[in-house]
Amino acid sequence: MQRFLQATTHISISSILPSATTSQFSISLPPLMMERAVLLRSISSCTSHACIRTFTRSSHRLSSNRHRLIPNIHRRSPPRRHLRLISTALPSRLHFNTRFSPVTPKAIATSSPQFSPDAIGAHDDVAEKLGFEKVSEQFIDECKSTAVLYKHKKTGCEVMSVSNDDENKVFGVVFRTPPKDSTGIPHILEHSVLCGSRKYPLKEPFVELLKGSLHTFLNAFTYPDRTCYPVASTNTKDFYNLVDVYLDAVFFPNCVEDIKTFQQEGWHYELNDPSEDITYKGVVFNEMKGVYSQPDNILGRTSQQAVFPDNAYGVDSGGDPQVIPKLTFEEFKDFHRKYYHPSNARIWFYGDDDTNERLRILSEYLDMFDESPARHESKIETQKLFSKPVRVVEKYPAAEGGDLKKNHMVCLNWLLSDKPLDLETELALGFLDHLLLGTPASPLRKILLESSLGDAIVGGGIEDELLQPQFSIGLKGVSEENIQKVETLVMETLANLASEGFNMEAVEASMNTIEFSLRENNTGSFPRGLALMLRSVGKWIYDMDPFEPLKYQEPLAALKARIEKEGSKAVFAPLIEKYILKNPHLVTIEMQPDPEKASQDEAVEKEILEKVKKSMTEEDLAELARMTHELKLKQETPDPPEALKSVPSLSLQDIPKKPIQIPIEVGDINGVKVLQHDLFTNDVLYTEIVFDMSSLNQELLPLVPLFCQSLLEMGTKDLDFVQLNQLIGRKTGGISVFPFTSSKRGSDAPISHIIVRGKAMSARTEDLFNLVNCILQDVQFADQKRFKQFVSQSKARMENRLRGSGHGIAAARMDAKLNSAGWISEQMGGVSYLEYLKDLEVKVEQDWNGISNSLEEIRKTLLSKNGCLVNLTSDGKNLKNSEKHVGKFLDLLPSISSPLSQPSWNARIPSVNEAIIIPTQVNYVGKAANVYETGYQLKGSAYVISKHISNTWLWDRVRVSGGAYGGFCDFDTHSGIFSFLSYRDPNLLKTLDIYDGTSDFLREMEMDDDTLTKAIIGTIGDVDSYQLPDAKGYSSLLRYLLGITEEERQIRREEILSTKLNDFKEFADAIEAIKDKGVVVAVASPDDVDAANKERSNFFQIKKAL
Repeated sequence: MQRFLQATTHISISSILPSATTSQFSISLPPLMMERAVLLRSISSCTSHACIRTFTRSSHRLSSNRHRLIPNIHRRSPPRRHLRLISTALPSRLHFNTRFSPVTPKAIATSSPQFSPDAIGAHDDVAEKLGFEKVSEQFIDECKSTAVLYKHKKTGCEVMSVSNDDENKVFGVVFRTPPKDSTGIPHILEHSVLCGSRKYPLKEPFVELLKGSLHTFLNAFTYPDRTCYPVASTNTKDFYNLVDVYLDAVFFPNCVEDIKTFQQEGWHYELNDPSEDITYKGVVFNEMKGVYSQPDNILGRTSQQAVFPDNAYGVDSGGDPQVIPKLTFEEFKDFHRKYYHPSNARIWFYGDDDTNERLRILSEYLDMFDESPARHESKIETQKLFSKPVRVVEKYPAAEGGDLKKNHMVCLNWLLSDKPLDLETELALGFLDHLLLGTPASPLRKILLESSLGDAIVGGGIEDELLQPQFSIGLKGVSEENIQKVETLVMETLANLASEGFNMEAVEASMNTIEFSLRENNTGSFPRGLALMLRSVGKWIYDMDPFEPLKYQEPLAALKARIEKEGSKAVFAPLIEKYILKNPHLVTIEMQPDPEKASQDEAVEKEILEKVKKSMTEEDLAELARMTHELKLKQETPDPPEALKSVPSLSLQDIPKKPIQIPIEVGDINGVKVLQHDLFTNDVLYTEIVFDMSSLNQELLPLVPLFCQSLLEMGTKDLDFVQLNQLIGRKTGGISVFPFTSSKRGSDAPISHIIVRGKAMSARTEDLFNLVNCILQDVQFADQKRFKQFVSQSKARMENRLRGSGHGIAAARMDAKLNSAGWISEQMGGVSYLEYLKDLEVKVEQDWNGISNSLEEIRKTLLSKNGCLVNLTSDGKNLKNSEKHVGKFLDLLPSISSPLSQPSWNARIPSVNEAIIIPTQVNYVGKAANVYETGYQLKGSAYVISKHISNTWLWDRVRVSGGAYGGFCDFDTHSGIFSFLSYRDPNLLKTLDIYDGTSDFLREMEMDDDTLTKAIIGTIGDVDSYQLPDAKGYSSLLRYLLGITEEERQIRREEILSTKLNDFKEFADAIEAIKDKGVVVAVASPDDVDAANKERSNFFQIKKAL
């Protein structure tokens, strides 16, 4: 699945920051964090980042910010990489933003040899005997690792072996895979190689690994010029199992001999009956239909192809739906033969496992091959710079109605160089990128948004993930007459910055943010070793030094010294002049809304398929129908037991019987409850300050996300918002504010809070709490123009979510129909919120005083010492030292007595089947009900069962057979809501029929002990998901808020480990309620909804959202 071609820098500064951080480390979160806290699906929060596996066939939506040395957190351009979409029984509504994962660390059942850097040299003789020569060995101080680059003598395959004491081991194999057209061969092959191999002759070993391993990362992804296959696990035995399955998959896949896999994952003609119409089906085909339904994605692809018209980047490696059906099986096979060879591979190992064992495993595979010319044939050609600018005008599918003239997009894109840049220049450009766009106070970002010429930023700033770096910036939501004004404003702003430079406060804030991030080394639940791998590969894949991107201390210190000596203007002004202002390789993309485009594209496809059918004889049609049936039969036939046993797995004896405990001490400071977690954090203090939201009047709920953003992005009496933002950047590692809502099992009332998160080096603890106090109490809600920008940005984000994450919108809408916590969340992050924003955009002009007063009312209601809770995570000494600063902060909070009568939030959206129609070529289909209302009592087996439903029944029927990009279910154990969801789905009613068949699937299920064991182990893998210290502290906080005790966690774990087949059959009765009483919400195309309402009279109530 294609990747987000978000740039990851080699050593670039656009990558030192944590993924969602501006100087406030989640400035973009408030509108997206509204979703209720499904994070902690009971137990230990059975949702880990596995939730994100739900949609990305990986543990995460791979944000390239995770491995950029300095991530461009401002980035709003579309993903142009593709990931395998994982379908698990985990939360669908976690909308893969930088949500915090409240899970406990992965179970470790097998110990590794104690790591010793001194032992590395002693292994050289072993490497030689195994057929490897050592090219280079270096100690990387930045990650406290010894890295050895080996070359396999027989094939020339290069191997980077990184050794340290990190238990979260990482393996990856990367091939250079330049496409020659937009048929999507690299992407389809990336899907297909994981569908069975020589040693593992199953339909999908990948899914078996999903079901029954302790992986902390499991995915594959396609870039415009390379394909990566990474895995990670903290369990050594499990890790080597994953490595072996992946090596066999890439070098010896069954797909090159089996056309049915190509048809399933790529494309095929589908005809169930000769009397029906022929359609296209295929997982990648439908995935890319979804991609090409999103305006931001279309803009990103158009930009890349226009900037690089003469090399591999001038086509779409993910595949254009109009071109994919031109791909032949022979071309597909030839691409694998040519590029999936050790000579064209770069292989990465990282962690605390035995370095000799790594080479032994590799030698077994690599020794089977001779050297190939693939490495030379796959070389990426350089795009020569243009002599003059280019302009491209494209159309994108827009909804009918509304003011189309105000929905244009314009983006300016520069190719910065046609030669490799030196390290210092790369670093300086990345730093410049952060200065220009990295925070809300950054001048280019601020000036564009304050111009009122558009609603939101597009373009990602510096993108240096490919061979040549680019710089892109623009706006969407632009009126036709303002397009030229946007272009002029970009150029004038850059010229002014080159002339006048940046103020020292901005430079200091950026430098502190970068240095803090490097010290913290926080990659979230994304394995650190994988972040390093992707950073290294960014150079290595182009035959450059793989060590260089890992070593940033010296060049960063040199850049810092140069800025201090020469001044920032002397450093950055020449870069702006040379690479942007005087650079003729400028491509301006103008995107025009077209309400007819979606229907025209569908009509073209229909016409092609009608011609195909007319060209066929009756015998041809009968044969096509037979082949369609044969493919479906293969897809729906389970693998034989002997094939399933070929996939290596752990046993239940490898699994710890007790959940992983996070240290917690519950105390009191000045009358306020304080939770403390004594963990090693590398001298960083993490804090969450929680305020009760339950006394807020419900008509103010939709204003809460904007209230949170206003706290961080408006100024005080003494500081304008730029100064405040820079102060946060200079003194802390970031501050964020967001709402948190969830049901609480056993209680009718939801829990709802505002959470303020912050982090700083321990020496800056006082500064951190002073700044939090300043944000909460001193910020003035007085800037009408700025607030209107927030509204416009939020509206643009919500509209983008509707098109790209319709499953999340559908899930939130169903929740809102079924319980009050869901209703609250939907008011702050669903269709209701979007409708509110549209009205608010007008109201800001008419009644600003009223809105400002409402913001003040929210502050007075929420920000009180009463009902406050403080969470602290650091080592014991820092926790002790922080207490006086916490006490001072709490003393400054107002004490407001609780109102005599609490407002009632027991509201719901009418429980009718609903279709939210948008211009799209794919659908997102949901169905849900509250299974607790059937009398079902929660047992740990429910986690095993729901995951198994996703990984078998829904995977096979919705994705494999149905052609959707994903199908999965989610059990919110706090509320009792069990949801079915699909993602980028060509079907609608057919998918609902599959959901309704789930109870019969459970009742008729036969399962041997091995299969059941895998299901249990896979569930434990989700429950025990790997965490860094800040995530552990936050997880513990959420468990505390949700009333989840250690005793309950132990009970649930025992229930998981003792799950029996009979539990599946009993759970079928609870699932039956969804079939009979469930509510349906679909985000879908008007044509598909119209067809559904004709087939089942008035099945959907229609709601137009765009």
